[in-house]
Amino acid sequence: MKEVSFLNPEFFWLFLLLPAAIAWQFWKRKQSVTLKISSVRGFKAEKSLLAKLKPYLFVLRLLALSSLIIAMARPRKVDISSQTKSTKGVDIVMAIDVSGSMLAKDLKPNRMEALKKVAANFVDGRPNDRIGIVVYAAEAYTKTPVTSDKGIVQDAIRGIRYDNVLQDGTGIGMGLTTAVNRLKDSKAKSKVIILLTDGVNNSGFIEPETASQIAKEYGIKVYTVGIGTNGDAMSPYAYAPNGGFLFRMMPVEIDVDLLQTIAKNTGGKYFRANNNSKLESIYNEINKLETTEIQELKFYDYDEKFRPFVWIAGILLLLEFGLRNTVYRSFI
Repeated sequence: MKEVSFLNPEFFWLFLLLPAAIAWQFWKRKQSVTLKISSVRGFKAEKSLLAKLKPYLFVLRLLALSSLIIAMARPRKVDISSQTKSTKGVDIVMAIDVSGSMLAKDLKPNRMEALKKVAANFVDGRPNDRIGIVVYAAEAYTKTPVTSDKGIVQDAIRGIRYDNVLQDGTGIGMGLTTAVNRLKDSKAKSKVIILLTDGVNNSGFIEPETASQIAKEYGIKVYTVGIGTNGDAMSPYAYAPNGGFLFRMMPVEIDVDLLQTIAKNTGGKYFRANNNSKLESIYNEINKLETTEIQELKFYDYDEKFRPFVWIAGILLLLEFGLRNTVYRSFI
């Protein structure tokens, strides 16, 4: 966007000279030689057009002076463009539980869909970081590796769903280990895993405590999030004849001690999301905790605009000088 600015705005103080010049002009006219006679009746005649226009010679001089003042103030249009680059970036992997219990309806419309919406907003808020997605149930796999292409990450988040690709269950150690593998060779200033689950570790051949120790050795910080209301929630318990799920009220069980231990061992923090707004606030807090240093480079393109005012002043002065010394030379 181009904006007009002035390099030397202090020259605008010279406009204070214009009232003085006008006053001087009136004083000069009063000091002109006059002839007093008893009557001017015999001299009455209509003024010619040239005589009527003569006072405007001084106006031309004032306009020329104004143009010169503006030119000296150096008007110019500035086109400012900026580029940002991350000087100390953060690599983040979101390890997301996709077991059947994530279809519970204590968050609206269910835990999984609520998480996908918040995770997508989180990605939008980290334009200068690399992000990857790992999904896990009893097993785990990388849905997208750590990348700076936010379009790929958003597509991966939209594609998260409960399906038969992974055996059902909750393998927290499997999900955490897979996420660590995505970050262990990272050269980023900070390496972070956001581990989300709604249950108790009951599957997988890697213990969560072991996985957290591996994360610690690689300098990876783990933020753990337990998702689910306090008490009972409408949860799937069996398949319906039409292939859907049957729901009933079931107790919400989250291994809080395990998630707190993982977070503490790695220098992270444990959160509990028991509703949609709390889940959103958790991701906002993580977003503030893990900041990225940004270097902003600004480029200024100046388009000088003082030259037209110089030309205008020159033309006006030549016009005034020419008229005063030709057409109005014989006028008193």
